Amino acid sequence: MCCSLAAVLGVLVHVGVTRQTVSAARDKALEQLHDATRAYEAGEALPPESGLDPPALPQSLRQLALSGRRGTVVAERDGRPTMWAAAPADGRALATAVDYEQSARTITGLDNAIIGSSVLAIGGTLLVGGFAVRRVTRRLHQTATVARRISRGELDARVGDAGGTGRGASARSARLDEVATVARALDTMAGTLQAKLVSEQRFTADVAHELRTPLTGLQAASELLPEGRATDLVRERVRTMRRLTEDLLEISRLDSGSGVVETDLHRLGRVAERVVRAAGTDTEVVVVRDAHVETDRRRLERVLGNLVVNAHRHGRGPVVLTVAGPVVTVRDHGEGYPEYLLAHGPQRFHSGGGAKGHGLGLTIAAGQAEAIGARLEFRNAGSGGGAEAVLTLPWPPAAGAGDAASGGGGR
Repeated sequence: MCCSLAAVLGVLVHVGVTRQTVSAARDKALEQLHDATRAYEAGEALPPESGLDPPALPQSLRQLALSGRRGTVVAERDGRPTMWAAAPADGRALATAVDYEQSARTITGLDNAIIGSSVLAIGGTLLVGGFAVRRVTRRLHQTATVARRISRGELDARVGDAGGTGRGASARSARLDEVATVARALDTMAGTLQAKLVSEQRFTADVAHELRTPLTGLQAASELLPEGRATDLVRERVRTMRRLTEDLLEISRLDSGSGVVETDLHRLGRVAERVVRAAGTDTEVVVVRDAHVETDRRRLERVLGNLVVNAHRHGRGPVVLTVAGPVVTVRDHGEGYPEYLLAHGPQRFHSGGGAKGHGLGLTIAAGQAEAIGARLEFRNAGSGGGAEAVLTLPWPPAAGAGDAASGGGGR
């Protein structure tokens, strides 16, 4: 807008000054033509720069005078701009010339001044505007970056933008700074969200801790009950509650990030076989290509164990665990994962369409995979049906660690 305004003002000034200059030169030429006409009618000598049918008279003005009218025109004479005035005189053209060079130089100088000042104004405006826009966009980019960090789970991320009040801005301008308002709103939202999540995590951890003691006593008491169907049912329920309590504690630790990842070099095929043996399920282990991975074995076994148990509990056999380098795939041949899980990942105690929920097993598996830097993907198998959980571990390990390859046999 500033550039457009400067251009419009420049054009208006040029037009106005040009009109005044041309009008003054025309009045002078017509006054001199009037003196020449009076001298011609009196039979006196014509004034200087006046004459009948001068050779340099522009043809258009000559024709105008011969038609019985008078007029003026600016044209070149001997390379210099000249204001001509002509009138009819007994079938001939009586003309006079006025030097227009000074007026032309005035208009040219004015145009140069307008162009120079416009360039300076536009350049200054662009510099100031560029600085202001760059400052605003930098703050907006910082706000967007913090928002992305918060969406990734970094709830302690803050913008901390006070709208430039530390640089001498008034309190009123700070209040009117929309970018600072957005930044403060984002910081407030992040702080509120963090406080709520921390409160929920603390509540979950406290509940799980408080349940452990009575459940331990309840389990001990259940062992003293006489054998029978009712006793078996009570013991099973107690064991289920203990597993749920331990899962809640683990979820709490994952949410708070308080756990320590202890990495070491492990042979992936051997870890997979150990997990299947510990689960006590009928799971086939296929090692296509074994690999050494640097990871936390306990957390890795927890991920694979939960995937295997979930495949048997919610899918159908056969369940196959395949090791192909740093990639481990657990596949069953059931109905596959539900749509919500494929779209949004594991959700705690979620169940849809009357189907049995997936509890905390997959949620813990996803959290532990993230803790060791692995990528866990859930998808439905194309041919033959069933669900597939694909765990991709960081690889290769530290320099000097080799891979042990084994055949593609299964157990």
